[in-house]
Amino acid sequence: MPIVEVQNLCKEYLGSKALENVNFKVEDGEVFAVIGPNGAGKTTLLRILDFLDKPTSGKIYSNGVAIDYSEKALLALRRRIAIVFQQTVLFNTSVFKNVAYGLKIRGENKRNIRKKVMEVLQLVRLQDFERKNALDLSGGEAQRVALAQALIIEPELLLLDEPTANLDPKNVSIIEEVLSWINKQQKTTLIMTTHNMTQAQNLANKVALLFNGKIKKIGPAKEIFLAQSRYLADFARIENIFIGISKVTRDGISLIEIGNEVQIDAAFQKSGKVTVYVRPEDIILSKTPIASSARNVFKGRIVEMIDIGPVMKLKVNAGKEFVVQVTRRSFNEMQLNIDSEVFLVFKASAVQAV
Repeated sequence: MPIVEVQNLCKEYLGSKALENVNFKVEDGEVFAVIGPNGAGKTTLLRILDFLDKPTSGKIYSNGVAIDYSEKALLALRRRIAIVFQQTVLFNTSVFKNVAYGLKIRGENKRNIRKKVMEVLQLVRLQDFERKNALDLSGGEAQRVALAQALIIEPELLLLDEPTANLDPKNVSIIEEVLSWINKQQKTTLIMTTHNMTQAQNLANKVALLFNGKIKKIGPAKEIFLAQSRYLADFARIENIFIGISKVTRDGISLIEIGNEVQIDAAFQKSGKVTVYVRPEDIILSKTPIASSARNVFKGRIVEMIDIGPVMKLKVNAGKEFVVQVTRRSFNEMQLNIDSEVFLVFKASAVQAV
């Protein structure tokens, strides 16, 4: 029996559809990844699954039972579910007290609280941070505290909204190891949203491709990713997907020919035909050349601009078309427009193999 089943789920805000006829099942002990670009509806979906928002229509079942939205029923359900948001919100107190809070409000005794807090801090590799103020931590450390806060209550279902977005490789690696461990050793069910297709490929049993509030494809992770261009390129608007021929160089990186005499350097080592992905947020845009250690530097011209409120998405032709995301402030300061000449810079580590 699925631990979560969603049937014909819809969510509207002021007449705009954030989710439309979403259907899926998540089995007990499974890792279910939802991939999609910004604005696809991923966070809305998680908020509904955590009962922070109610759907406009459709049904959600938990262990075969339709959700009862009464306060008493939701309280019981929330005791079995934890969520980690992309933007951490921590208390202005010690790491220990932040992590202990969930057990304290459940009435656990002090001895059990200390034992469990120290165990979970060791799991997320913050065992020496218990006395530090949580607000003094780096972004990656703070995200690990947020993960510890969720794990301390030993949830049956853990929801994660872009759990490693904008984190450095060390923290990404630690968080991914923790998620893999709790799934395999504690049989915790995970539902996660992510931009990172490599992460989904490594962690998920099942993947759903979400775009404009609709699931475009759903299936076993191997099926989705082995299909490469057929599903992912058609899913499109997950921007910057390129297919090319890769060769491993003497200095241990991959040089990928993606067509039109454009080559991309990648930090992984793969030979032969590959599909790669670069997040728009990982590309730095400038009107002048940038002094950087990044291996990928391209000169191009803006051919399309998309206004999405606080940010602008720019399509740049640099032999191949790249989509870049910049803040509106940066866009205005650089006085960009169609046909503006720009430089694109991104690291080899930003290139993900699909």
